[in-house]
Amino acid sequence: MSGKEFRFFLSCDINLPVTFRVERLQGPLPSSPTKSPNSEERNAELYVECAFYIDGAPFGLPIRTRLESGGASYCWNELITMSTKYRDLTAHSQLGFTVWDVSCGKDEGLIGGATILLFNNKMQLKTGKQKLRLWPGKEADGSFPTTTPGKVPKHERGELERLEKLVNKYERGQIQCVDWLDRLTFKAMEKIKERENCKSGNSSLYLVVDFCSLEHRVVFQDMLWEVVKSGIKDSGVSHVGSEIMSIQRILKYPPTRILNGDERQLLWKFRFSLMSEKRALTKFLRCVEWSDVQEAKQALELMNKWEMIDVCDALELLSPVFEREEVRAYAVSVLERADDEELQCYLLQLVQALRFERSDKSCLSQFLVKRSLNNIELGSFLRWYVAVELYDPTYAKRFYSTYEMLEENMVKLAAGPSGDGDGFKLWQSLVRQTELTAQLCSITKDLRNVRGNTQKKTEKLRQLLSGLLSELTYFEEPIRSPVAPGVLITGIVPSESTIFKSALHPLRLTFRTQNGGTCRVIFKKGDDLRQDQLVVQMVSLMDRLLKLENLDLHLTPYKVLATGQDEGMLEFIPSRSLAQILQEHRSIINYLQKFHPDEHGPFGITASCLETFIKSCAGYSVITYILGVGDRASEMIVVGKVYRLVLEMCKCCWLVVKLSWVLHATVHDPGETVVHLIAREIAFSHWPIPKRPTKVHLPLLMHLDNLLLTDDGRLFHVDFGFILGRDPKHFPPPMKLCKEMVEAMGGAESLYYTRFKSYCCEAYNIIRKSSNLILNLFHLMAGSNIPDIASDPEKGILKLQEKFRLDMDDEACIHFFQDLINESVSALFPQMVETIHRWAQYWR
Repeated sequence: MSGKEFRFFLSCDINLPVTFRVERLQGPLPSSPTKSPNSEERNAELYVECAFYIDGAPFGLPIRTRLESGGASYCWNELITMSTKYRDLTAHSQLGFTVWDVSCGKDEGLIGGATILLFNNKMQLKTGKQKLRLWPGKEADGSFPTTTPGKVPKHERGELERLEKLVNKYERGQIQCVDWLDRLTFKAMEKIKERENCKSGNSSLYLVVDFCSLEHRVVFQDMLWEVVKSGIKDSGVSHVGSEIMSIQRILKYPPTRILNGDERQLLWKFRFSLMSEKRALTKFLRCVEWSDVQEAKQALELMNKWEMIDVCDALELLSPVFEREEVRAYAVSVLERADDEELQCYLLQLVQALRFERSDKSCLSQFLVKRSLNNIELGSFLRWYVAVELYDPTYAKRFYSTYEMLEENMVKLAAGPSGDGDGFKLWQSLVRQTELTAQLCSITKDLRNVRGNTQKKTEKLRQLLSGLLSELTYFEEPIRSPVAPGVLITGIVPSESTIFKSALHPLRLTFRTQNGGTCRVIFKKGDDLRQDQLVVQMVSLMDRLLKLENLDLHLTPYKVLATGQDEGMLEFIPSRSLAQILQEHRSIINYLQKFHPDEHGPFGITASCLETFIKSCAGYSVITYILGVGDRASEMIVVGKVYRLVLEMCKCCWLVVKLSWVLHATVHDPGETVVHLIAREIAFSHWPIPKRPTKVHLPLLMHLDNLLLTDDGRLFHVDFGFILGRDPKHFPPPMKLCKEMVEAMGGAESLYYTRFKSYCCEAYNIIRKSSNLILNLFHLMAGSNIPDIASDPEKGILKLQEKFRLDMDDEACIHFFQDLINESVSALFPQMVETIHRWAQYWR
């Protein structure tokens, strides 16, 4: 080894308890101020209390030495082993020593105390003998900086302190041993000690403590962290660089990633250095061994001193991974910084997180109730989210506790100066929402029993509203709209209410509002809307994230509220389905020309309308890809009718023979729809016939009824029956992009289509930046009863994570997403297949 090379241990690598030896007292004991001149002389009985302090806070239990009553000399020479380990030390770790006298009767007499830092200013662990000056009548103070420093200030140090420092080096082997010279030196030192002690005013009392030495110096790791980060390479610290690079890689892990043993150990090793890195807290808390009392205590102390984390990371701490109440309470304290608008974005997941709490009246439930009392919209949604979960037998008690807490606290609210905000009235306005939905459920059931077509059912609906249920046309008191609690509704307009043509007969209702306007909603009974509610919430959140980056893609996050396990309410957005538009106008361009004509504009429509259409197409293409949205399964249709239909279509065509045996195959494979079989055969038509190919890419069959378009050009999706990669089609395309959308942009070679792809890539990279937030929100839904999550939560979340391509940078993701778009366009189905699908619906 070179003489200039410095060998050392890192304190974080030493898994040994802190050990030292309490040796003796030096100097005269102070006389008791209450002692009378005639009282008998007696020997004091002394012990030393040793306490550990980390960053100014007590750590572990104090340890006492044995009693010592040695008269003029008090010598314990006792080895003390603390429960704290060297790896637990921080740069500001201190030992406090307090000397007590128990010879004074019941009340122990305080002699004095002193405190010493374990690391010197070079961040090296102190070793050897340490002479600590006791502060008379004071206990050792463990705060930082301490008020009882044991180290003698420089301006008070004399020859004796200088010699004692040299003796310390001599005993550690840092000064060469020469016997004859050493004897002369120690004799001279004794004389100096006697002379110093005889000086007037030198009555200080000292405690001598011997810190154990290891084979090499012990260095606190913070120093090495700074050295490596600053780019300094040395034979002693270069190996740490790879560890720091590993830490940087770990900090980029998504919240779904489970840390292995080496990664957990590495984070614990550098925990003090990471305290200024807010991203590291959630990773650090994952590596804590919570069953170790001392380790858990230190972790909680560090957590409270850590750089304040973001709300996104606080959501991760509320996941089922973190069970410790103190950690979950800390997460709630971070959530308090979120404003009401942001909190509403996460409210659905925060209610689901109540499943993972340790008690019914947790910090989280109290926080949600408290915030809801100040915002009626939050209060209304919280009440509904909790009420729907009362059907869950496992957690019904938990959610009822929160429901009850909300009711109790809301009715206690005092009325404002104008009478607004009366707690009881507020609560009653929310209760009447439930009464309204119960009446709507009853109406829906009655209408299903009405024979006849949709027109007859609509007439019956209006008849009920105008007759037996006329109280619904004008409410006794305004009711807060369930989907928009800020709006007060006063009754239903019978003449503007109707029924959709669907098996479930959903109601489309027009409500009067208190301000003289109207609002339209859809009420469904028999369909679980909780999955749609989640997806639309995500659309709303992503719309917010995009707008924060100054990208408005004209999305339409209409409001959805599940009011029960199989019922709910949706905001009605005036629009038409693409299927209806194509049937009536033959193309999207023709439809938009009707409402926004401009003979000088692109394709005869206004530039702003086309831009709105392109942006909304880009937004929903990206969002539906990330969320893995699939189409509803094609209904099984009567084989005989379709067989005759296709025969008529394909008469005089060689496909007749092939379609005959294809349709016949449905008997053997009932799980595959006729339309899919026809689609495959159309795809096969590009191959030499009659031999059937072994592998073929099935083109896209999209349900254009699920794509809606408003008059101003905003496209949006509805009906999210399949998410997170679940799709009833055998070979779903990468993106929900139909050829009619591309044609409306001028085709795949047009400038507007290029602009569409640019918006897609920009939106994708913006949303990727918030991948942790979205993954955390879905993780909180892991215990919910939403079908596509409940079936396999872990698999669903991992599929969602894959869509973000976190292994790529932004530039690589642009190429990746452009390839996705191209693949989707090349997989577009011929127009004939959509026509067959519409005919099949007719026969249904």
